[in-house]
Amino acid sequence: MKKLLLLLTLVIFVPLAGLAQDTFELSPSQSMLMTGKGPGQDGAINPYYGEPCYAIVSNNGNTPFSVRIQQDGEIIKTIKVKQKTKKEIKLLKKDELYIDASKQAKASLSLNFIPLGAQKKTPNKL
Repeated sequence: MKKLLLLLTLVIFVPLAGLAQDTFELSPSQSMLMTGKGPGQDGAINPYYGEPCYAIVSNNGNTPFSVRIQQDGEIIKTIKVKQKTKKEIKLLKKDELYIDASKQAKASLSLNFIPLGAQKKTPNKL
């Protein structure tokens, strides 16, 4: 009976430990490193880090925010994400993805990653 209870507990809780947070809220003027530096980063775990992939960034809020792509401390690209829209952003091998909330309002967003070969069709592909 104890083994059955232990097995049931493991089956329920072990998969939950592997889930990365994919919904975030940032305070006004807050910037957050979402992915790109491995353990210790602020936000999401990119399961495809170290290889090209797509980040799907959805603005769930009523105010725009910016996505900043950096590599080795150099800004590669800044992308504005309008309210209630979704952007599909190609990330290269060593890219770091930052979210920058506007000075006036908080940012509410969802973030997911897909491998390069599984590209989804979105109207705002970058």
